[in-house]
Amino acid sequence: MATLEQIKKIRELLGSGIVETKKALDEANGDEKTAIELLRKRGELKAAKKSDREASEGVVSSYIHPNNKLGAIIKLCCESDFVARNTEFVELAKDIAMHIAAIGPKTIEELLAQPFVKNPEQTVQELLIEKIAKIGENIQIGEFFRVEL
Repeated sequence: MATLEQIKKIRELLGSGIVETKKALDEANGDEKTAIELLRKRGELKAAKKSDREASEGVVSSYIHPNNKLGAIIKLCCESDFVARNTEFVELAKDIAMHIAAIGPKTIEELLAQPFVKNPEQTVQELLIEKIAKIGENIQIGEFFRVEL
């Protein structure tokens, strides 16, 4: 049986709903690791269902390294202007811009396959899937640029 501490811990990690988290923990017989995997797989299903939706809104975000010799700019797209103004979405764009500056992918496909710089246990694609499941809209990387002096 799921404890409140387990539910809270997993929700903070994945941003999943209370009922959804409790259900996954119950299915996993209280094993947190298995429950997290179940929730991630369900997130992938949610993301796949949303992938054909048009993502014509979004933000342009940038990251400039403190030495002012390296920077990146990204266009991160979503379905609505409401989500585009969402703090979590805006932070996601900044984090991906920082990743691009730090790692230097050449293509969107390469970027999506890379371990995320802030959490190497997760790829950028897995991060996007997690955010799609949490926010509830299709999220796509439109384009990006990296500049280095």
